[in-house]
Amino acid sequence: MIKAIIFDFDGLILDTETIWYESYKETMKSYKCDLPLEQFSKCIGSDDTALYAYFKEQLGDDCDIQEIEDAAKTFYEKKMTAPVARAGVKEYLEDAKKLGYKISLATSSSKMWVTNYLSQLNLLHYFDILITKDDVDKVKPAPDLYLKAVDSLNINPSEAIAFEDSLNGLQAALAAGLKCVIVPNPVTEHLAFENHHLRLQSMADMSLSEVIRKVE
Repeated sequence: MIKAIIFDFDGLILDTETIWYESYKETMKSYKCDLPLEQFSKCIGSDDTALYAYFKEQLGDDCDIQEIEDAAKTFYEKKMTAPVARAGVKEYLEDAKKLGYKISLATSSSKMWVTNYLSQLNLLHYFDILITKDDVDKVKPAPDLYLKAVDSLNINPSEAIAFEDSLNGLQAALAAGLKCVIVPNPVTEHLAFENHHLRLQSMADMSLSEVIRKVE
């Protein structure tokens, strides 16, 4: 029996990932380098280790990670001027509350990052608990974030559904023993998702109650 809903944040609730990809790609143009989506996808839902390794591989001794980060952040902030939650997100949160489910976040981002955006989106009050990279030793695809979430909610992994948009997130949820629903965004829809319990184009396509019925 499902008792809790656990959401990823970046790319699922708010599509920061498409904008970050555009920002990094634009930044790399100034170095006369491309950033293939397949390469960027390796870091989605996780940390930036693979992305930084690619930058160093492309630029060699001229690679200044902080310089790249600063430039990409400037592009990002120009693009992300008015954050809007993805379709269906608020409805899922409202339905989860009405139906009595516990609600958590499990994200590889920092608590400051997600709290800021959830406050802007007026969604913070829906969550019983926020589990972020600040709470664990390893982020996704390691299962630590989800294991911490279910432990904090005092439930078994089999009693929770994770909503994810990335391959790293899916792997983390499955490794922790959760059921997982995939809702990809423009930069993750090409990924080879496997063993997920359901895939939606958008949360607006199906009610939360129907999703839970199908997954259970």
